[in-house]
Amino acid sequence: MRDRTRYLYLAVIVAVVAGVAIGLVWPDLGKELKPLGTAFVALIKMMISPIIFCTIVLGVGSVTKAAKVGRVGGLALGYFIAMSTVALVIGLVVGNLLDPGAGLQLSDAARQSAEAEAAKGSEASTVDFLLGIIPATLVSAFTEGQVLQTLLVALLAGFALQAMGAKGAPILNGVAHIQRLVFRILAMIMWVAPVGAFGAIAAVVGSTGVDALRSFAVIMIGFYVTCLLFVCIVLGPLLWLVARVNLWSLLTYLRREFLLILSTSSSESALPRLIAKMEHLGVSRPVVGITVPTGYSFNLDGTAIYLTMATLFVASATGSPLGLGEQISLLLFMIIASKGAAGVTGSGLATLAGGLQSHRPELVDGVGLIVGIDRFMSEARALTNFAGNAVATVLVGTWTGEFDRDRAAQVLSGGAPFDEATLLDEDEEHPPAKEPAPVG
Repeated sequence: MRDRTRYLYLAVIVAVVAGVAIGLVWPDLGKELKPLGTAFVALIKMMISPIIFCTIVLGVGSVTKAAKVGRVGGLALGYFIAMSTVALVIGLVVGNLLDPGAGLQLSDAARQSAEAEAAKGSEASTVDFLLGIIPATLVSAFTEGQVLQTLLVALLAGFALQAMGAKGAPILNGVAHIQRLVFRILAMIMWVAPVGAFGAIAAVVGSTGVDALRSFAVIMIGFYVTCLLFVCIVLGPLLWLVARVNLWSLLTYLRREFLLILSTSSSESALPRLIAKMEHLGVSRPVVGITVPTGYSFNLDGTAIYLTMATLFVASATGSPLGLGEQISLLLFMIIASKGAAGVTGSGLATLAGGLQSHRPELVDGVGLIVGIDRFMSEARALTNFAGNAVATVLVGTWTGEFDRDRAAQVLSGGAPFDEATLLDEDEEHPPAKEPAPVG
């Protein structure tokens, strides 16, 4: 059968180009089209909680030994912390070398925008964040759309089914059928992606224009190049050394997801597809079910680089440069504060403002300088976060012995194409969950 969805993603490209044209030629009309993009992202977010729930319940519930779940989670969190630190260091080095904020002036409008973002970023403390992981009821995690709350409920359900043994098998089969239904609905929603991309791009170009970007070219180009270097120089060699997987082949395999992120500026829009594609690639269901949702809250490589460079940009632009110690302490705080908001467009800006408000209040006004280009920088932020989570899933699968390298080679070479029609792996010869081979 011919893959009809290739026309869908060609349509997304055409829609993005048309959105840019509308935003430049008729900016007022472009701004009015923003609800189209907002509606599409809302449709995707509507599906995320049930997809995460089904994936984790099936992954954890089908594993006979609970210790394996803890081992996967521990490895994933350790890797996430290490990579966030590396991204932080790279951002510090490049930001200090470029000194991108030198010579800029702060206007009253920018100062007002900064105050609004600071208010958003200061709303929740670390204690509030931790308590917020616990939902009000068992089902409210699904209605409120909180990823970490859904993750907690799914883990509890998975471990409960695991303890039930054979009696839990019918429930697991039922969850598997629900997962297929959810993915089928998601496949239907994806056909309106061109409309969403058109509205989102037209609105941001209409609001920002081209002239506003010229004075910010240094930090924008510097940020994009830094993200690219991180992916190619850090993630690429690590992926090859550990899993013997070529980075370019993996990114090519995920090209449609990258296009979706580019058009919506949110890595969350591609989360369901990443789960399905990583299982199809040969990573076991338990590893995918734990690593991907957790990575969306804790593996924020692009956000770490953004917060670093944006902080240095603001400090330099306001004539109050930070010392090395201040840079490190402030940015570590921001990375902790940003957990759980990886897929939310604009969350990086609120985290930046909130962090400055708590550590260096006199710098908060400078956030207004970056408000106009944050939407464009969020593209690279989301793309880098997504690439980091894809690589992390393969690496954790390899370390736990639950990555089928032969299967991956077949998939990446085009020998086992992903079923775009249903977003599910229909190949029964390669079940997504398997027990790892004994070690030692």
